[in-house]
Amino acid sequence: MSNIQKTVDQTLSFFSMVAEKQGWKLNPDESFLDMLAEGLTVNYNRYGYYSCPCRDADGEREKDRDIICPCAYCVPDQEEFGHCYCGLYLTVQFYNSGKTPASIPERRPL
Repeated sequence: MSNIQKTVDQTLSFFSMVAEKQGWKLNPDESFLDMLAEGLTVNYNRYGYYSCPCRDADGEREKDRDIICPCAYCVPDQEEFGHCYCGLYLTVQFYNSGKTPASIPERRPL
């Protein structure tokens, strides 16, 4: 585990950097973004990596590799639904549609 603790502001910056690099948009709901940032920050400070707050982590990086943000399911979810499982990262097309992310099926095997 990392000894470096992250802040919510650092996590929000992480979101922005990932979205910009990938050509994605962030969910425009600021209170929702803050909630996700808090969850990811807690998980980073607990495990030493940004494990998805929408899924249960084992706390072992190798077992959780597929749910480290952005998770392994992000792109397939965006391709099919226009946004990731959490609703954090949106495709430009979905963002421009003005739609709100909705619940989508879990791709992670049990």
